Amino acid sequence: MLMPRQKTPNLTLPTLDHGEFDLASQSAERGTLVCFFRGLHCPICATYLKELIKLQDQFAQRGVEVIAVSSDNEERSRAMADKIGAPPLRMAYDLPLQTARDWGLYISTSRGKTSIGIDEPALFSEPGLFLINTDQTLYFGSVQTMPFMRPHFSELVGALDFAIANNYPARGEYSEEV
Repeated sequence: MLMPRQKTPNLTLPTLDHGEFDLASQSAERGTLVCFFRGLHCPICATYLKELIKLQDQFAQRGVEVIAVSSDNEERSRAMADKIGAPPLRMAYDLPLQTARDWGLYISTSRGKTSIGIDEPALFSEPGLFLINTDQTLYFGSVQTMPFMRPHFSELVGALDFAIANNYPARGEYSEEV
């Protein structure tokens, strides 16, 4: 399990239009928002990523870079980018499933075609959203076992405003015996 205030796993992946992404070399003032999504087959992911695109500038204004990541290959990732109008959004692909597990993401097996008629990959990761500090420690994390009930990006923008104004620390860091 990832722990707040502790270093996250490394994350180095190809992106569609923005060169290689390496979490360790990111230089945004307040960190990087990493949005793991299920892939092209997920209509909920498409809607979710469209919302992220709308708010990407608001994250940037607060010193946070954004990246969307899936285990889809380049072809499926390009199809998703085209579908959601993602050129301004960094989209990484080819997430190894072991790396997904290292990040605490759940892995699902294919159920065939989805409601939009696209085959699910044999194995793929479920969603997760992480705000990573500039020192690559975890500030915020949320993972789902299903495509439903994800954090709202607009609420996260508001939470960032509060955290910045109040120098609010990452919480949930206690790991000793209870």
